[in-house]
Amino acid sequence: MKMNNFHEPIHVLNGHIDLWNTIDDIITNGNEENPFYICDVNDIIQKYRMWKSVMPRVKPHYAVKCNDHPTVLKVLAALGLGFDCASKAEIDKILSLGVDPSRIIYAHTTKPLNHLRHAAKSNVNLMTFDNEMELHKIKNIHPDARTVIRIKYDAKDADCILGLKFGCEPHTEAPHLLHIARSLGINVVGVSFHVGSGCHDPSAFHGAIEAARFVFDFASTLGYDFNLLDIGGGYPGEMDDSINKYGKIINLALEEYFPNKSIKIISEPGTFFVGSAFTLACNVHSSKKVVTQDPVTGKTSTQFMYYINDGVFGSLSCVISYHILKIPKPLKNYSGAKKFPSIIWGPTCDSMDQVLGDILLPELQLGEWLVFADMGAYTLPLCTPFNGFESPSVYSIISHNNWLFLNSRTPFVQEDFAVNESENVLDVIDSEMQAEMHYAFPQTSFVRG
Repeated sequence: MKMNNFHEPIHVLNGHIDLWNTIDDIITNGNEENPFYICDVNDIIQKYRMWKSVMPRVKPHYAVKCNDHPTVLKVLAALGLGFDCASKAEIDKILSLGVDPSRIIYAHTTKPLNHLRHAAKSNVNLMTFDNEMELHKIKNIHPDARTVIRIKYDAKDADCILGLKFGCEPHTEAPHLLHIARSLGINVVGVSFHVGSGCHDPSAFHGAIEAARFVFDFASTLGYDFNLLDIGGGYPGEMDDSINKYGKIINLALEEYFPNKSIKIISEPGTFFVGSAFTLACNVHSSKKVVTQDPVTGKTSTQFMYYINDGVFGSLSCVISYHILKIPKPLKNYSGAKKFPSIIWGPTCDSMDQVLGDILLPELQLGEWLVFADMGAYTLPLCTPFNGFESPSVYSIISHNNWLFLNSRTPFVQEDFAVNESENVLDVIDSEMQAEMHYAFPQTSFVRG
């Protein structure tokens, strides 16, 4: 499989896709030494099918901030998703794909004035607020906006607690703000909340939906007729069935508090759609062997320090920001090999650039590769050029079956795909159809001994 020069198009691969072989081919055939990602479009499509199966009533609006790589945005636009945008630049990225402004929610409660003016000019009308000043800004700059009041409801266990910065208290502040909105003639159409990024407490959605019902009922006493509920984000991004327990709680809560199907339910998932779709490969460009001797026993111990070409100022910023550790595996099969205490460092001159401080690894050689799975969420957008190190390249791949599913949909054009025409496409499709999984799309394997 020749994979030279396909940083830009989505490469259409034949038959069963093995990520480890794909990574090895890129390194071997492309002479790659820089860090790079594999974006598995099949994974994104499968997540879309999973969402529709688990929460059919909830219309996802992808959180652009999570991963705004062009392939991701094009795929999700082609699948018909809405988009959660938080800035002028994000709005423009989505509109440039031909997405209608009605599919965008401007989900930021404290909008810069020039960004708000841009939203009005671009006919992006659906937006959130959680404070009195924002209501006056909207009244003066975008009086035709359809607004959504964001309430505060934090999960007990989440990687990022958003209520510290956003949302109003549903039982006290929300009624006050709705009175002000009514007096200003602001069109408020619904309620939004976000229980926290990386929510590990699915029950929080039940409490938040119950709180939203209170705000809906209070708004009706002021003459409002709300028709929208935005249940935010916080969903898991692994390729497994963990979304099911979130869906079960959400579906039951919606049936209990919002049985009226005329109420539109939307969400703002980011990690769910891209978390498992991206895999990062990093090169070991340097190493250091550290031998220490116990002054009492005289016994020696060996530790290795490995220096890779991506780190906490790049794709692995989660180590510092959220204290989330990403555990890599060597690309080379070291089954049964002796392992040593090891430290993994990023490439910069800063001693804070430590990816892992305590991990057991076999003795790695110069030029070997470490592979990090589940790297699609809040990685690429947070890369910095500190010390002059560039962001990793992205190689996108898709199966023939899913290529046929996507390639004729807007915003895709023929040049977006690199297709190997030498093989019989019908034979490939037939073999893939026989291997389809529960969600109707082949799952990429990520197995290593």
